[in-house]
Amino acid sequence: MAKKKTEETVVEEPTYVAPVKEAVVTKVKPVIAKKPDWEVKPRTYILTGNKSPLTLTITSKHTRRHPLLWFDPVKQEQRELRYATNQSSPFVDEQKGEATLGHITFRDGVLTVPKEDVALQKLLTLYHPMKNRRFKEHIPHRIAEDQLENIEWEIEALNVAFNMDIDAAEAIVRVEEGSKVNKMSSKELRRDLLLFAKRNPRLFLSLASDENVQLRNFAINAVENNIIYVSQDQRYVHWGSNDRKLLTVPFDENPYSALAAWFKTDEGIDVYKSIEKRLQ
Repeated sequence: MAKKKTEETVVEEPTYVAPVKEAVVTKVKPVIAKKPDWEVKPRTYILTGNKSPLTLTITSKHTRRHPLLWFDPVKQEQRELRYATNQSSPFVDEQKGEATLGHITFRDGVLTVPKEDVALQKLLTLYHPMKNRRFKEHIPHRIAEDQLENIEWEIEALNVAFNMDIDAAEAIVRVEEGSKVNKMSSKELRRDLLLFAKRNPRLFLSLASDENVQLRNFAINAVENNIIYVSQDQRYVHWGSNDRKLLTVPFDENPYSALAAWFKTDEGIDVYKSIEKRLQ
């Protein structure tokens, strides 16, 4: 009799697998190079107003007669300045040891400071009280920007002057020429108006938009035509025909400026209209 094979069940033991640790990714912030507070380079300074004397020396240390101070907004105090050739700072309170004082001299209107002399550059570029008044740093692209802006102002002023009526032109030219406008022809007025607009475009545009300039000219015309008159003490304005007082001029004010302002009041408007009819 055949023996039956006993089937053996093989149980496989589970294989131990170590858990895989997830890699920790550390984000590294990119290092951004900080722009230096002061660019090291040679710098050139020129006198303002296109001046170029043979030599010109400006203040290089603080004195009672020629103060050389800078107000520090952080410390809320005035700090004394001094140019010392052997110091790295233009501030006296930051200088150590004996200071070798130096002169700041422009030759033919120009001063070039090498990149090594940072103290003098900072004194002239950042702190000196004469900066942008007596001298300025020569920066080509800024000069081009300023020149372009001036040209734009000039073009605008010339356009306004070219299209301005003769009465407004007379008012503005009178600011420059005074009573000479009374003897000018219309072409002379136009010429002087355009020259004024070209020479000083910003002032011209300011006057062109100021209605008081025209009212002031209106008042002068009224006085010159004996429609009204100003008393000898410059305190009162009267009608020329009957001496009736129109206006008391405020103390220390020009009578024509006072009239210009008065013409905009309710009482002044009626007088203005009456004078306007008589001037026609």
